[in-house]
Amino acid sequence: MESSEHSISGSRRTLARLSRMGLRELACRGRQEAYKWIERVQASDTRSATAGDLSEQCLHRFLRNAEAQFFEGLFDKRVPAALGIAAPRHCQELVASADEICQGRVDLLGYRNLDFGDPPNWHLDPTSDRQAPLRHWSLFDPLDHETVGDSKVVWEFNRHQWLVQLGQAYRLTGEERYAERLARHLRSWFEANPRGMGINWTSSLEAGLRIIAWCWAILFIRDSEALDASLFSELLVSIRSHARHIERYLSYYFSPNTHLTGEALGLLYAGVVFPELKHAERWRSLATRILIGEIERQVLPDGVYFERSTCYQRYTADTYLHLLILASRNGLELPAEVTQRLRGMLDALVTLRQPDGSMPSIGDADGGSLLPLSTPRPNDFRPMFSTAAVLFEEPAYAWAAGELAPDTLWLFGTAAIRIFESIDAAPPTSPKCRVFPDGGFAVMRNGWDRESHSLIFDTGPLGCDISSGHGHADLLSIQCSLFGQPYLVDAGTCCYTASQELRDFFRGTAAHSTVMIDGKSQAQPTGPFAWQSLSAAQMHRWISNEALTLADAEHTGYRALPDPVTHRRRVIFVEQSYWIVIDDLTGAESHSIDVRFQFGPIQVRLDADGWARATTDGRRGLLLRTFTKVPLHAEVRKGRRAPLEGWISPNYGQFEPAPAVVYSATVRLPVRMVTLLWPTEDLHETPPELEVVFESLGRNACLVW
Repeated sequence: MESSEHSISGSRRTLARLSRMGLRELACRGRQEAYKWIERVQASDTRSATAGDLSEQCLHRFLRNAEAQFFEGLFDKRVPAALGIAAPRHCQELVASADEICQGRVDLLGYRNLDFGDPPNWHLDPTSDRQAPLRHWSLFDPLDHETVGDSKVVWEFNRHQWLVQLGQAYRLTGEERYAERLARHLRSWFEANPRGMGINWTSSLEAGLRIIAWCWAILFIRDSEALDASLFSELLVSIRSHARHIERYLSYYFSPNTHLTGEALGLLYAGVVFPELKHAERWRSLATRILIGEIERQVLPDGVYFERSTCYQRYTADTYLHLLILASRNGLELPAEVTQRLRGMLDALVTLRQPDGSMPSIGDADGGSLLPLSTPRPNDFRPMFSTAAVLFEEPAYAWAAGELAPDTLWLFGTAAIRIFESIDAAPPTSPKCRVFPDGGFAVMRNGWDRESHSLIFDTGPLGCDISSGHGHADLLSIQCSLFGQPYLVDAGTCCYTASQELRDFFRGTAAHSTVMIDGKSQAQPTGPFAWQSLSAAQMHRWISNEALTLADAEHTGYRALPDPVTHRRRVIFVEQSYWIVIDDLTGAESHSIDVRFQFGPIQVRLDADGWARATTDGRRGLLLRTFTKVPLHAEVRKGRRAPLEGWISPNYGQFEPAPAVVYSATVRLPVRMVTLLWPTEDLHETPPELEVVFESLGRNACLVW
C-alpha cells in the first residue's frame, strides 16, 4: 500500500512539474529523452566512430591554424623566459606539480596527493573509495554518493586541468617526459571512456571544460613527438563526440547558469580550434548566440551574478574574458552589451573584494575554476583582475590585481607586460559605501587601502529565483574585515554530496552571522541543491553620507513557524569608524533567539560581562557585544559536533574549527537587540562605556555613551 501511495505521489509531482513547463521546454526535454534512448540502444557500438587516417600534414595544418586563432601567449616563445624572471615561484610550483603528477599524485580542490592509480581509474572517487559504474550515463544518478562517491571529485579529475600543468611544465623545461605522460593519459582516457558510457558523460559542463583543457594541453606540447598523427586522430574523434554530446544536452532547463555558459564556451573552443570538423561553424554560431543571450539574463544590471555566489561570478567572468579574447582573434562580432555586462561583473567584484585582496565567500564555492593556468587559493581572484586589466587597460582592475599574473602572460603573451606596466593602477572611483539593489548586497568601507575596514551586508534573496541551488540560508548576514584582515566570515561550502550533514550545515543559517530562531535554518534543504521553499530579504532604505551609512532590510524566512516571525536588521556605519547592528524580531509568542557571529580562524575570547574580543595579531582587533532588554547568554562555540557549530571550510573537501560567538535568549516577541562592532587599536582597552535604553516592549532603543 505504501509503495502504491508513493508511486501515486511521485506521479502527481511529475505531472505538476510538467504542467509548469512551457511548450519549448517540453520539446527540449522530449528531444533529450529521445537522444538518451537512441544512445542506450547504440551503446554496444560506442567506439565505431573514427576520424580516418590523418597525415602529419593534417596535424601541421591544424597547428598553423591554431597559431592564428588561439590565445597568443601560448605561441609566444618568449613567455617561458619572461615567467622565469617575473614569476620564478610560479615556474617552480608548476614543475613540482608536474613531477607529482608523473608520480601518480594529484592535488584537486582541497585534497592533496590523491591517488587514482596508474593508469588512472577514471571513474574512481579516492576520497570515498567508490567507483561509478561503466553504464550509459543516463542510467544512474551522479549525485548518489552511495553509487558513485563524490562526483565532484571524479569530475574535477576528469576535467584534465592537471594535464594542462604537464603541458606547461613541458613548455617551461622542454623535457619530453611531461609531454609523453600527457599523451599517455589522453590515450588511457579515450580507451576507458567510450562515448556516452560512465560518469564522465553525465554532465555537459564537464565535457565542455574537458574540451577547453585538451585544447590548451595539446597545444602546449605541439613541438613534442608525443603529439603525433595517431594521437591527434583519437583526439579529433573525442572532440567531435564531446561537442555533439554538449549540443544535444545543453543545460537550457536543467542548470541554466554557469553550466550553460561553460558548455557554450566548450562548443566555441571546439569550433574555433578544430574548424575542419564537419559542424564547427554550427558550434561556433550556437555557442556565440548562447553566450550573448545568457550574459544579459545571468548578470543583473548592477553587475551581481544572479546566483549570488562570488565563486560562480568568477566562473562567469572568466568565461566571458575567454569569449572576448577568442572573438577578437577570430573576427567574431559581439554586441556592446557583452562587454558592458562583463565590466559590470568585474566592477562589482572589485567593490566586494576585501582589503587584504581576498574575495569573500558568498553562496556556494566549489573550489574549481574555468582554466587554472596558475595555482592561487580559491579566494584569490587576482589572476582574473590581471587579465581584465590588460584586456580593458583599466586602472581599477590593475589595482585589484596588484601585479601581472602568470595566467595573463599565458593568455596574451609578453605584450601583456608592456600593457600592464603602462596602466596607472588606482582604486575605484566609485563610492566607498555602495549598495547593489539588484544583487542584494550593501558594502560599507572606510577606504580602499590595505589597512581599511569593510562590511558586507546580505540584503538579497537566497540565490537565484530558478532553483537557488547554490544559495545559502544567509539572509541579513554580515561579513566584516578590520585593519585589512577578515574577522566575520562566511563559513564556506565544504562539500556537495559527500555528507548531507556537512552540506546542510555549511549552507544553513547556523554557519552565518545573522539571527537564528528556534534553532531552525531560514530555509529547509531538500537534496544537495534544492530547498523546500525560497526565502528572500528586501532592502527598505539606504542612506550614505559622511556622518553615517545606513542599510535597512528585512526577511520573512521564519514566517512558516507556528508563530510567524519577521526579522528586520539595520546596519549603521557611524562616521566610517564603527558599526551598530539593530535586529527587530516581530511575533506574538516566546522563541529561542541566537544572534550569531561566525569568525574566521582567529583568536576570540569572551569577557565575563559579555564583551567578545577578537584579534588576528594580539594587539588590535574587534570589540563586540549584543544588548537587549532580557539577560543574554554569551558563548564562544568552536568545533562542536552535536549539533555542528563553529566550523569554516577554506576549500572544497576541507573544514576546520573556527570560533562562533552566540548571544542567546528565550523571549516573548516582539524584541529588539542592538550589537556594537567596535574596531580598536588596543584590544586590551576598556570597552566603550555605554548602555542601551529600551522603551516599552523593547522596540525602540538607543545607545548612550
